[in-house]
Amino acid sequence: MNKNLVFADYVVFAIYFVIVASYGYWIYQRKKKAVTDTKDFFLAEGSLTWWAIGASLIASNISAEQFIGMSGEGFFAGIAVAAYEWIAALALIIIAVWFIPVYLKNKIYTMPQFLKTRYNETVAIIMAIFWLLLYVFVNLTSILYLGAIAINGLVGGENIHAIMIGLAIFSLLITLGGMKVIGFTDVIQVGVLIIGGLATTYLALTVVSESFGLGSSALEGFKALMRDAPEHFKMIFHKPGPNTSQLEIDKYLVLPGIAMYAAGQWIVNLNYWGCNQYITQRALGANLKTARTGILFAGFLKLLMPVIVMLPGIAAFVLYKNGHLHLEDGRKDYAYSAVLGFLPNGLKGLSIAALTAAIVSSLAGKVNSISTIFTLDIYKKYFNKEAGEQKMVWTGRITVVTAMIIAILFTWKDLLGIGGKGGFTFIQQYTGFISPGVFAMFILGMFWKRTTGAAAIAGLITGFVLCVFFNQFAPQVIGHETLLYTAFPTQEEVNGALTTVWKIPFLICMGLAFLFTMLVMIVISLGGPKVNPKAFELDKTMFKVQPSTLVLIIITLVILMALYVKFW
Repeated sequence: MNKNLVFADYVVFAIYFVIVASYGYWIYQRKKKAVTDTKDFFLAEGSLTWWAIGASLIASNISAEQFIGMSGEGFFAGIAVAAYEWIAALALIIIAVWFIPVYLKNKIYTMPQFLKTRYNETVAIIMAIFWLLLYVFVNLTSILYLGAIAINGLVGGENIHAIMIGLAIFSLLITLGGMKVIGFTDVIQVGVLIIGGLATTYLALTVVSESFGLGSSALEGFKALMRDAPEHFKMIFHKPGPNTSQLEIDKYLVLPGIAMYAAGQWIVNLNYWGCNQYITQRALGANLKTARTGILFAGFLKLLMPVIVMLPGIAAFVLYKNGHLHLEDGRKDYAYSAVLGFLPNGLKGLSIAALTAAIVSSLAGKVNSISTIFTLDIYKKYFNKEAGEQKMVWTGRITVVTAMIIAILFTWKDLLGIGGKGGFTFIQQYTGFISPGVFAMFILGMFWKRTTGAAAIAGLITGFVLCVFFNQFAPQVIGHETLLYTAFPTQEEVNGALTTVWKIPFLICMGLAFLFTMLVMIVISLGGPKVNPKAFELDKTMFKVQPSTLVLIIITLVILMALYVKFW
């Protein structure tokens, strides 16, 4: 395994950088209105095609969180982690058919605007602040940290901070051109990450095949994975019993078997894809047909993502287990970069380009969303109501730079402990603290006309408090085994020493918090008018789909069912 880069690697990466930068500049020059027009800068209104929307959704979603975090979970738990990607494909169908029509009909451009329109100003400002904090201190920091670790592991050096700054600068160059530049450059980015990702997976499987003396065959390598690690090819984990090993318990805490499909997995995906400025922003500037097709295209691509981001992790596990791979301290977040070390000269450059594409597009999309929420929902409303178009665009750009600087400062020495938890778990768990309350607000606000603003505020607070309670305190206060949940022992570092603590799987915690939040909101809303004056007018024709759209949905569902039948 060789981590040293050669001239060919630098050439491949340089070609990628020049193509993306040149194309972004060309797009920017074609429509300089983005300099002064807020709708174009923040939303690229009416200018993104369905394929650009779909590619941008995937490019923004697939980042170091997946390449490093999900690959690490593949190393640790196996194919079960693919549920995050495959259920996302189903969630995107729901978003395309039922959520997007509500947003577009009511001319919703930001998620805080949705909350203000449907509920009141208080709910909107509370959530605007929540989202800004979440995006800066959880998402931006984790993307930067995991991305720097991945690329540094591939180049073989102590350049994490320099890489972090380089990633930030590259993403800023794209972001400052506005959403149109982000959207169309994401088409190139997603192409690079898919091609580079598939090449990495192919070669990782080939290395496995060669290590087992089966020749240079990716197919034989895949078969070897299934034979040597059959437990890594099960989608559903059984609930631990008295004689279950600690390793199996720890896997269940992350991916709690069939129970997660009745609880947190749906909340994670529907909230992320349907109630998230970072994601929905891509489709909010398009017409209904374009938005739906783009979202369904993204859903189809999601079915492919575990092959790119999860299989290399399983390959790393098998190679590590059989002594063919060195992995620093056996840490799962180093699995992907360790596999990349096997790549031949030239392809390492392509893999770095794929990783960079994933990281940069996610950073660009995230800081653009931060900029959009701050500028349109906070700055314009509370600091400068008379701000003109050009002033708002420049405020957005200043916000972009400020958010990135803050993220770098908190990531410099991993002040948030991202590395200790594992990147993927860190993001899912901390995002999950507000997901139940937010999703309850949105789902009831869209489809139950009786929901009130008071219920929304109560739901937000209830969801957050219950998530914290179930995650941190419930086993000690209520007990380890109840009608609602089962807590399991695991090891955590407390004051520098490993201590046994009892935990409820965080996806179960999310499901419980969502259930009680919904009950609280329904009870409070029953005390209000039968039809809230701010309720959305829903027309059944909004939710009808065209035959071509139905075909895309059916194809996705058939593939999804086949995958679950195979790996159940």
